[in-house]
Amino acid sequence: MMPPFSSDQPQTILIAAIAAYDAGALQRMLVRHNFEVQAVSRGDEALAIARGGNVALALLDVALAGSASLELCSRLQQASQRPLPVFLLSAHPGDEERSRAYEAGAAAYLPMSFNVDDMAEKILLHLHAISPAPVQAGMPTMATLEVNYHTMLAGSPDAILLMQRGTNRILDVNRRTRQLFGMTETELIQTDLQSLCPPMQPDGQLSEHVLLVDLEQVMSGEVQVFELEMLHSSGRPLACELRMVPLTTQEHRLMHVRIVDVTPRKLAAELRDGKNALLEMIARGAPLPETLDRLVRLIEAQLEGGHCTVMLLNPDGVTVQSAAGPSMPPDYMNALNGLPIGPAAGSCGTAMFRKETVIVSDILNNPLWAPYRNAAAHYGLRACWSMPILLDKDTVLGSFAMYYKDIRSPNEDDRRLIHTASHLAGIAIARTRREEELQRHREHLEELVSARTAELQQAKEEAEHINEELTTALDNLSMTQEELVRRDKLAALGSLVAGVAHELNTPIGNSLTMASSMSERTAGLRRDMESGLRRSVLEAYLEQAASADDVVLRNLNRAAALVASFKRIAVDGGNTQRDHFKLGDVVAELLQSMQGQVRQRDLDLIEDVDHWLEMDSYPGPLTQALQHLIENSLVHGFDGRRSGSITLSAHDSGNGEITITLSDTGVGIPAGNLPKIYDPFFTTRLGSGGSGLGLYITHNIVTGMLGGHIEAASTPGQGSSFMLRLPKVAPL
Repeated sequence: MMPPFSSDQPQTILIAAIAAYDAGALQRMLVRHNFEVQAVSRGDEALAIARGGNVALALLDVALAGSASLELCSRLQQASQRPLPVFLLSAHPGDEERSRAYEAGAAAYLPMSFNVDDMAEKILLHLHAISPAPVQAGMPTMATLEVNYHTMLAGSPDAILLMQRGTNRILDVNRRTRQLFGMTETELIQTDLQSLCPPMQPDGQLSEHVLLVDLEQVMSGEVQVFELEMLHSSGRPLACELRMVPLTTQEHRLMHVRIVDVTPRKLAAELRDGKNALLEMIARGAPLPETLDRLVRLIEAQLEGGHCTVMLLNPDGVTVQSAAGPSMPPDYMNALNGLPIGPAAGSCGTAMFRKETVIVSDILNNPLWAPYRNAAAHYGLRACWSMPILLDKDTVLGSFAMYYKDIRSPNEDDRRLIHTASHLAGIAIARTRREEELQRHREHLEELVSARTAELQQAKEEAEHINEELTTALDNLSMTQEELVRRDKLAALGSLVAGVAHELNTPIGNSLTMASSMSERTAGLRRDMESGLRRSVLEAYLEQAASADDVVLRNLNRAAALVASFKRIAVDGGNTQRDHFKLGDVVAELLQSMQGQVRQRDLDLIEDVDHWLEMDSYPGPLTQALQHLIENSLVHGFDGRRSGSITLSAHDSGNGEITITLSDTGVGIPAGNLPKIYDPFFTTRLGSGGSGLGLYITHNIVTGMLGGHIEAASTPGQGSSFMLRLPKVAPL
């Protein structure tokens, strides 16, 4: 048990060391016993504090103690108004120096690397702030165990303790256990496992009952691992996972307990869920104060003893306003309103001024806090870390800060947490600013509408007249748009009709001319028959009739072929056979049929096709589309050229599609024509054998029946390429 504390006892543990010493960690171990730690690095400073009479014990660096006689040790004792024990700390301890230390009056001689929690226990025992653990009859000791269990525990990286079954008394602990609970070994072995838990668990059950049930299940072999909420010596709850293994000797019934602090895991889950809830609040437009208050409480739940605030930079860009700080003193938050930012304006004002994170580990000794040091000391604030909230690299929205009531520097987890908080605050503030700006625009718009309405009321007739004019103009515009659409359609149709008429005019004209000529010759033949028909005249007439029949038949066949090509505009899949086929077979058959036309132009037809590619599609339309592309290259790509090549390649794209590419080395397509090549009736050879429907039909086949895509690329003078991306299984 802890001896009662007397208010007249010295409360300061003085650290006088040249080398850096972890005073903050020692402070956290001693604060429960009403001690505070004060660190200095000079001998005169240490003497001045000792003269104040409030120093209970001093830790003195041998390197600062003076010459070989270590005179600063005795001078500190003489300066104190009370007996002052001094622990000498040495960076390089040795027997000869140890002797000189005790000759100088040191109460203890320890290495500078002496563990902080062990140091805290040694200080508390020396000052009688805690009592040594009594030896109880019937309780096992390390000497009675068959193995040196204590040595085995000490080397474990896990928190492990040994307890007696039945009483649940703690017999031995390792260093990790002491760190987990923030208690000394002496304190821990004077208590039991239940005393390390709160009276009730989070689910409302008594800890005593939960522990009893869990121990019974362990002994029955039902479980070995269970969760239990325990308490740090500071009162902070610890979510723990306990693994218990019974140990039995001839004399004792023991339990080996391994404790894993799963608090970080639970905190991470809470942080993740909290972030999602915050983003949902922001998305639905929750009020900014409510959102920032929720954010601050979320971050504070992740901290040990930390308090958070959000400050906003006012529209003037100079002064600040408190926005959230639910756990901070209201008077302190109100005092911050209207303060200016600047190069030395505390942590938050400086962070906003510099647009970078500002870490102040000791407010009372940092020049940035000089104007506000007394206020911070009044409320017990000793550390403040602040990160600016930025909209972009040049626009500051505010700051997010973490306060502590002890000297402290952030670790990597702290830095990540404050960065997350600043990012979330920035999202919330930016959205609110945008909503406010939008509201201002709405209000301004309403003002304009009101003013305009008043003007319209004063000039109603004029407004109605203007409205009628606008209505008429809108009607005219709609009519004009419809007229333009009709004109475009008529222009396209006119272009088609002109081409069709030109193409059909020649064969039909030739047929009419020949029919007219034969009509005149037939009339002459009748006249000759009346006066007597000669054989030579009849033979001449028959020869002319045969020739005329040939001309008429040839021209009519040509006209019929042209009409048939125009009818192929519509892609009718109703009568097309769907099949499962190998692409290589379809391509081979197509290229064989096209070889004659290609060779007539002295061109090379190159095939690069994975023949075993299988498709469930429409081989007929696919062949028609590829044939149109090859014919397009022959007619347009090699117009006027007698050499070059056409390459047809096909490969598996690996995403359920097959890529078929047809490229040539022809004249290419002008850049201005590329966007129009799939338009119906667009051709550069209208009236010269081209109807402008080949690529249009191809596009309809590829994108319609085959369910794919087609893309064209061309470099004038170097050739063109068409890439078809087709699904292996065509849509139904």
